[in-house]
Amino acid sequence: MRVVVATPAHGDALAALFHASGNACFCRFWHFGGDKNAWLDRCANAPDENEREMRGDLPREEALVALDEEAAVGWLKLAPRARLTKLRARPVYRSLDLGADEGVLSIACMLVRPEARGRGVARALVTGAIEIARARGARAIEAYPHAAEGLGAHEVWMGPAGLYASLGFRRAAGELPYPVLRLDL
Repeated sequence: MRVVVATPAHGDALAALFHASGNACFCRFWHFGGDKNAWLDRCANAPDENEREMRGDLPREEALVALDEEAAVGWLKLAPRARLTKLRARPVYRSLDLGADEGVLSIACMLVRPEARGRGVARALVTGAIEIARARGARAIEAYPHAAEGLGAHEVWMGPAGLYASLGFRRAAGELPYPVLRLDL
């Protein structure tokens, strides 16, 4: 398995990953301008629009893809915190003082193909994100996992909290089940 920055050449493999995972969002939620009900309607009735946007954003998208041979087995969105205004506007995060946005990258989405779960894909994605963040001169990388007990793998859209802890991330703010974890680089 190898982890690389997602490019337009990965479009078909990524579409297959989202389809195989039964995920109609194609990691577009953070960019969608409508409200929650409009988002639910779009995912239920126009997932092809999400797929088209994902493909169209690949030249600019800040994401990683985990490849097994040429099949995509994982996806991770890694973007400057300042670009993820919708994430930081969520009620559980909006009042938190996380300091300046400059030099901080955020992990805003993670998806692992169902049959590849438990094989180290999530770890490889986060490790790849750390390497890329360092190479880009970031001062920190943040994660926003949902750390509630009893979540199924399909409900851990921001990655498993325990994985981040095992890689040196520490709680920077927030309370369970919505901590903000940070790794200073």
